[in-house]
Amino acid sequence: MKTITISDDVYEKLVRIKGSKSFSAVIDELIKKNVEKRIEMLIKSAEKTGYEDELERISKEIRRSFKVRF
Repeated sequence: MKTITISDDVYEKLVRIKGSKSFSAVIDELIKKNVEKRIEMLIKSAEKTGYEDELERISKEIRRSFKVRF
């Protein structure tokens, strides 16, 4: 376990969205959502290049490493 420092306004935002979850769970979910969003944007961009199959394979590896659903 590690200790991090965040600003008061970020702390208040996390408190509002966390509900009964831990701060770690909320932060982890936010990171996963961001990774998923970026992967989807990359795949959409790749559709124009013809490399979408390769990018899909790579994105599955990234999702697996972040344990994001696919």
